[in-house]
Parts: sequence; structure tokens; C-alpha cells
Amino acid sequence: MDILLQETALLDYSDKTIASLISKKGWRMLGNFERLNQIYLFVRDEILFGYNREDRIPASSVLWDGYGQCNTKSTLFMALLRAVGIPCRMHGFLINKALQKGAMIGIVYRNAPDHILHSWVEACLDGTWYDLEGIILDRSYLEGLHRKFPERKGSFTGYGVAVKDFQHPEIDFSRNDTYIQKEGITEDLGTFDSPDELFARYHQDLTPVRSFLYQNLGRHLMNRNIRKIRST
Repeated sequence: MDILLQETALLDYSDKTIASLISKKGWRMLGNFERLNQIYLFVRDEILFGYNREDRIPASSVLWDGYGQCNTKSTLFMALLRAVGIPCRMHGFLINKALQKGAMIGIVYRNAPDHILHSWVEACLDGTWYDLEGIILDRSYLEGLHRKFPERKGSFTGYGVAVKDFQHPEIDFSRNDTYIQKEGITEDLGTFDSPDELFARYHQDLTPVRSFLYQNLGRHLMNRNIRKIRST
């Protein structure tokens, strides 16, 4: 388990902003379950759903941004868990871009790769491993989607969601797996000891031009659209 508690370049939990957050929240003083759950809720709801400049940014940068998507939120989540002694790893996947439609619109969606690199965190609590994908979308964003689609029942794909039960997604942790994009997975890439390892092997399938456009235009349009949905 020691390797699943190690600090890495991306899991930079010795950074002073992360250390200060952990001290302020008092997470180390809590029992194992409450420690994990409080960090889970922080990353899910206080780090808003949004698109950072790229996947390969350290946890401290995600915290500084105050928002993230699956891969960047997972990096921050892992750093916080390891900092308080909870072993964790990253599970990589590819997902169908259809689940991003609505969050991505217009030319941004049309130019996105058909399969997008995705990840969730697997954490070990009292000897049991849990899949914790439910951190990706903050509750206020999901509430905005429910207001936008009040009549939708059952399965739903789009706007960053891919679930079997749109009205009751599995996003709350009580010693259970949590999911919000699982139904959009197209390929399992396996588990990795750190995000550094995953991103060294896999990356988003973007040309240099598309990457430039995403970082400087596309993600800002997407984040603006997400803010509109959150305030619906």
C-alpha cells in the first residue's frame, strides 16, 4: 500500500495551499469514513465542474482553479486522500464524447475526438476498495440539469452525465461505489498507481492546433455554458 500513499509531481500534497486546506478542514482529526466522505464532498461540490487547460496539471493547480473535470478532479481527490493516509489509485477509461454533448456545443463538440480519456479514483477504506466517480459533477450543476429537464426519467446521456437513473444518480458516498459517467465508458484502460502514470501512457487525442483552440477558446465556451446551466 505504500506506493498508493506516495506524493508525485501531480499529487503534490506537500504544496502549502493543500497543506493549509487540510489543516483548516481538520480532516486528519476525523475517523476513516468521515475523513474520506468529507474530502469526497469537498471535491464534488466545492470544486465546481469545469474544464481546466489540460489534464496534466498538479493537484495544487486544480485547487487554485477551483474547478475541474473527471481527470483533474480525480488528481486533486487523490492528493487529498493520500495526504491524510487513505490509499488510492486511478482507473483509466475511454468514454464516448456523446455524454459531453450539451456541455460541449457547436464547433467544440464537432471537433472533439470520438473517444475521450476518462478516469475515476478507487480508494481503500478499512480494507474495501470503492469506485468514486461521483465527484465529477457538483450538486448545483446537477440541480441545474434537473431544472432544465424536469420530465426526464430513467437513463440520460449528455451534459457530462451518463447514468441509468437521471433523477437519482449514485453520487453520495456511504461505503458504496459512486458513478455519474459510467454508462458512457467504451474501453477500460486498467488501474494506475498515479495520474502521472496514466497520463504518461494515454492522452487526449488532439492535434496541436485542436489543443491550442481547446485551451484558448473551446474550454472557455464550455465553462460559460456550464455556468448557465448551473444558474438555470
